[in-house]
Amino acid sequence: MENGHGTVRQLHYLPAVGSAYGVEVLSFAALRSMDVHRRRTQPQRPDFHVFALVGSGTGTHEADFHNYRLQQGSTVWIRPGTVHRWSDIDACDGPLVLFRPGFLSGLTAPEATTPACWHLDRHRLSLALLAAEHLDREHRAAAQVPRLASPALLSHLLAALILRTLPDTTASTSPTGTGSRHTEVFRAYRAAVEEHFTHWHHVADYARTLGYDVRTLTRATRATTGTGAKAFLDQRILLEAKRLLAHTDQPVSNCARRLGFRDVSNFTTFFRRQANMPPVAWRVAYGTKGTDGTVATGGV
Repeated sequence: MENGHGTVRQLHYLPAVGSAYGVEVLSFAALRSMDVHRRRTQPQRPDFHVFALVGSGTGTHEADFHNYRLQQGSTVWIRPGTVHRWSDIDACDGPLVLFRPGFLSGLTAPEATTPACWHLDRHRLSLALLAAEHLDREHRAAAQVPRLASPALLSHLLAALILRTLPDTTASTSPTGTGSRHTEVFRAYRAAVEEHFTHWHHVADYARTLGYDVRTLTRATRATTGTGAKAFLDQRILLEAKRLLAHTDQPVSNCARRLGFRDVSNFTTFFRRQANMPPVAWRVAYGTKGTDGTVATGGV
């Protein structure tokens, strides 16, 4: 299993026949029909985006150690690399949109700040479902009649759907001026963090590589996410540490080495400071249970 997550299923983007456009529209009903063995209820880590709307019904969903209650109007956005599971969607109905990283451009700020799940009121849900239906119809037309296919059109319709659903705090973006500059800088910083966070733990390392000073990265990150560049980096390292501890039985010392810490004591200090508990306590509290009900608790 990639990334050492022995109990987490790694999902790769594999479009259906005729859907090789970087996006695919399904539904909760279609997911259930394709998953007769209910593997959706087990931890999984997609390398693509999953965007879902609950048009009716209730259920539950878990994403990176947060549990969400699903109901009519619930909106779910799973980013690539998130460890999640559809705990219970037997009664949910509505569209699911799968799309590759990079298929949707120009929404860096909302991607970074929108939670994994939020709620739409009745009026916004109605408009969002219409937008999803439009995307679905164009997607099916592209699959059935290739000469009608337009990846650019599909990308624009996907962007329209997401903009229609974004929480008010993230619904606006600045296309020009300082906001645009901050978005550009943060986009580069976030990509570099994702590539190097397992061995670069100082913002100065990223500043040198990207050609910015630390203050520029800090201003751009704070303007985009509401937190500084160092805090953003630390939270990314912490999230991966939590995933490793909860979803593998690797010793804490191995987890520390995988994340670029020279010794386990430095890792333990970092984790305790960020999570308010030591790594072993986190593993006991959140570790994935095996078939016998035990929790993976690899030693130090």
